[in-house]
Amino acid sequence: MGYVLTDHQYGKAENRIVRVVRDAARHELRDLNVTTAMRGAFEAAYLTGDQSTVLPTDTQKNTVYAFAKKHGVASPEAFGLALARHFVHDVAPIDGARIEIEEYAWDRAVAGTDPSGKPAEHDHTWVRRGPEVRTAAVTVDATGEYVIGGVKDLVLLKSTGSEFAGFLSDEYTTLPETHDRVMATAVIAKWRFATTEVDWDAVFPVIRAHLIEQFATLQSLALQQTLWQMGTAVLDAVPEICEIRLKAPNKHHFVVDLAPFSMDNPNEVFFAADRPYGLIEATIARDEAPPAGDAWKHSAGLA
Repeated sequence: MGYVLTDHQYGKAENRIVRVVRDAARHELRDLNVTTAMRGAFEAAYLTGDQSTVLPTDTQKNTVYAFAKKHGVASPEAFGLALARHFVHDVAPIDGARIEIEEYAWDRAVAGTDPSGKPAEHDHTWVRRGPEVRTAAVTVDATGEYVIGGVKDLVLLKSTGSEFAGFLSDEYTTLPETHDRVMATAVIAKWRFATTEVDWDAVFPVIRAHLIEQFATLQSLALQQTLWQMGTAVLDAVPEICEIRLKAPNKHHFVVDLAPFSMDNPNEVFFAADRPYGLIEATIARDEAPPAGDAWKHSAGLA
């Protein structure tokens, strides 16, 4: 019986980088976590230990930091494209590169007031926003260039406007039907662009706003229905996107039984359970979506 190396890639995971622009009194900041993965004919490194074609992962790390200085960080998508293009076009024998990026958002601190008496944003102090994280994944190879934007840990909760009834029931079913429940989740959404000619920083807040709006306004009969509405709203709003994938853990909130204390509880006091949880997933694509190639073949950073 023989063995075959069926797939491989290698890279440097989670390079933490903070880029500060200091060319004016008001500084700018981007905070990234960058993972690189190289693809190509590297079988010899695995089969015989021959490293002659292997660009060290330490070199990949250094490249990330050098590119942050040389090219700046206009957006995670643009930064990922610059890195991937460099590895594929400038470094033989690399013929494919995957760059995965998480961006941690910071809001400017408010300190004092401006001359009109309004709260003033500080020029070089920020407050970390969380837990929401913006994501980007760029793949460049012989078949083309692919960009996936995204957001994870977008935590949402609505105190009403959600139902769950009419579901299949068997001898093990104990869940009661409800027409008024708390619905909460931590959305993971990833969207594939059909082009790289995109104003990345302009479309991200549009996408985020539509995800939140649909979650808030839909009278939801199921979290599955909510995901469909969220995904199609994004596709309607941003024509550059051809496919969106959504994952939503159902963060269950159970009404606490206060009857032992002679108290009513009309959906006012809940127990927030962290596990187990329902996990709802959906992929929605346009009919004419172009082939994805290896766009969804992930590395360590974005499963």
